[in-house]
This record gives sequence, C-alpha cells and structure tokens, in this order.
Amino acid sequence: MKDPWESQREALGAFIRTQRRMANLSLRQLAELTHLSNPYLSQIERGLHQPSVRVLKQISDALNVSAETLMAQAGLIDKVAAGAAGETAEADASPKALPPTEDAIRADERLSAEQKAALIAVYRSMLG
Repeated sequence: MKDPWESQREALGAFIRTQRRMANLSLRQLAELTHLSNPYLSQIERGLHQPSVRVLKQISDALNVSAETLMAQAGLIDKVAAGAAGETAEADASPKALPPTEDAIRADERLSAEQKAALIAVYRSMLG
C-alpha cells in the first residue's frame, strides 16, 4: 500500500526545489543558509523525508517564502489558513464556531502568527 503522505512529500520537495532554483541557490548554499546538511535537504527535495515545522521555518527564511506557504505545501495547514495567517486574532474570528482550543491558541499573545498556525495545524491533524 502506498504511503498516503508520499505524494504530499514529493510535492513539497518539488516546491522547495523550484523555490531554491528561482533564488539561484545551489543545494549546498541552501544547506549553509539553513544550517542543515546537504544530504538531508536533498532527501527533502526528493520527497524522501517529511521535515519538521522547525526545519520548514529555516527553509522558508532562507528562501524568503512564508512559513505558512511551506506548511500548506507540506499538508500541515490548509491553503486557506495559510492565506489568512498573519492577520490579527480579531480578524481570524469569524461567525462560525471555533473549537475552544483553537480560540485559546489564537488568543495567546506569547505566540507568533506562525507558531499559532503551526499549533493549530498540529491540533487539527490529531483530530482527523
């Protein structure tokens, strides 16, 4: 049986490779910018490894791409949430009812918008 995340990892890797090439960076240069190993980044680009949120953040910073965009490509958050990330908690509040856990995450001023998006993505992934 095919791993259900395989196509997601491959799409993420292809996206990162495309962004790296558009930035005119070699894999070695990206490794230096992210403080990650060249073989590890190669595995990510080939869809062989699913990077953590921390690694996605390092890659996004190096490629000047939003972390939300990479998390959406990785399947950690939906693309609609990625487009809304960075807005204030009040702007995120909508007429639809949100789970109290998500409200608490959004209301926590100690977290950045990216941290909030990552936590909500992890929370939703655990719910199914």
